[in-house]
Amino acid sequence: MLTLGIDDSGRGPVIGPMVLAGCLINSDLESEFKNKGIKDSKQLTRKRRDILADVIKSKAETFEIIIVHPIEIDGSNAEGTNLNDLEAITAAEIINRINKGTTKIKVVIDCPSPNIGKWRDFLKTKIKDLSNLEIVCEHKADINHIPVSAASILAKTTRDFEIEKIKDKIKENFGSGYASDPITLDFLNKHALKYQDAGIFRHTWSTWKTAIAGKEQKKIGEF
Repeated sequence: MLTLGIDDSGRGPVIGPMVLAGCLINSDLESEFKNKGIKDSKQLTRKRRDILADVIKSKAETFEIIIVHPIEIDGSNAEGTNLNDLEAITAAEIINRINKGTTKIKVVIDCPSPNIGKWRDFLKTKIKDLSNLEIVCEHKADINHIPVSAASILAKTTRDFEIEKIKDKIKENFGSGYASDPITLDFLNKHALKYQDAGIFRHTWSTWKTAIAGKEQKKIGEF
């Protein structure tokens, strides 16, 4: 039996992309992955995630990773597509890339929406061929299913790499990119205007809007 686990990383931050990953493995490999310590990426150190990501990539039947950049997230919001729908569309793209329609696959997804049934129904409308698929959407699937744990590790390590690329490019440390991070908030308050067109911020996020409104107000007050 083949299982395709799908999970995301970076849904909520004001800086950087959201990443979705899909990892296809067989039932025999699930036991091996569990023995190697593969579990939800949030329960692992960064060093351990990096090591396990290499193991996953070398042993999985196949995997797919999609990076959704801030400009795509902002564009979807402007068009009325919320983040949950965007994630469903992206998850369906992963399924469509991996599914060849010839082998039965159980797809297990860590559902981002509180309404699992509605989200699953929308997801199914974006999948090209459902004939050989069993679709399971759950909360905490990244904890309860090894294939989803593997996908969470691939998503998280990819996002970490993308964040480091941004930091190298702008030569600034902005922390994790989450509004709960004091380093991120300090960077936002100091450099929101300077980097507003660098493609790193999610301009539709309230954290960004608050920061930029304060900057614009201060700019007006200088005259």
